[in-house]
Amino acid sequence: MVKFLFLICCFAFAAHAQSALPAPDTPPSSSTGASTTAAEDPSAAKARAALNAMIEALGGERWLNLENSYTEGRIAAFYQGKPTGETILYWDWRTPIVERIDLTEKKHDKHDWIQIFSGNQCWEITYRGKHTIASDQCGAAIRRRDHSVDAAVRVWMKQPSTILMYDGQSLAARHLAEQVTLLNAENDAITIQMDAQTHLPLRCSWSWRDPVYHDKDQDVEEYDDYHNIEGLPTPFTISRFHNGDETQQRFVMKADYNVPLPMDWFDVDAAAARYEKKKQE
Repeated sequence: MVKFLFLICCFAFAAHAQSALPAPDTPPSSSTGASTTAAEDPSAAKARAALNAMIEALGGERWLNLENSYTEGRIAAFYQGKPTGETILYWDWRTPIVERIDLTEKKHDKHDWIQIFSGNQCWEITYRGKHTIASDQCGAAIRRRDHSVDAAVRVWMKQPSTILMYDGQSLAARHLAEQVTLLNAENDAITIQMDAQTHLPLRCSWSWRDPVYHDKDQDVEEYDDYHNIEGLPTPFTISRFHNGDETQQRFVMKADYNVPLPMDWFDVDAAAARYEKKKQE
């Protein structure tokens, strides 16, 4: 009898111990909570929602699928944040990967020189022929392209390693704005400020380390005076700043999208040949 009671107690203890353990296929509650928090990070979710609202405001899928864009107008130069009074005419064609800009200092529609930016190469074509653009100007153009609103959407947002951060509301160009920062795997960042009501981009900024002096510089583009061109909101005033000083202002007089272009329009040698032929006419 004593032996029978002992066996019953043993079975009861074993059953109690087994019921206290979690089921083999059930993960600990702490790890489940951690993965859910990581997947639903509120800052990243809010930043992505703000960026998606900006994309829709710019034209949604139609804007994302543009083959090229074209603007023409005037560029005003600044020195130490003050206008110099000098302006030049420009004609700008660009795709997501290459840009060509024709310029003239004259007061008529004569294209006096051409600049083409493709990949990490920057070329200029003048009456003296084809030559590479100075490294500082080329570097600035490449950084501007790689940190643009277009690049943030088409490249950075598609990279799984990019971290999105919602920075809250701030002021940009005298407008209440939502601010979002994108941080990539190389610890490089783009900060975009979007109008809190229209969701259109107002300001895009990025910082970089000067290769000579090793101090940190900041470049900024501001967008204003949006016009509806074929259903696509287009800024007709673009201001550029370097370390807080205004360096350039573009005033757009005409804009268009998906314009027909020759197959070799962005080819440097073809552009140089056309320039030479036109010069001889």
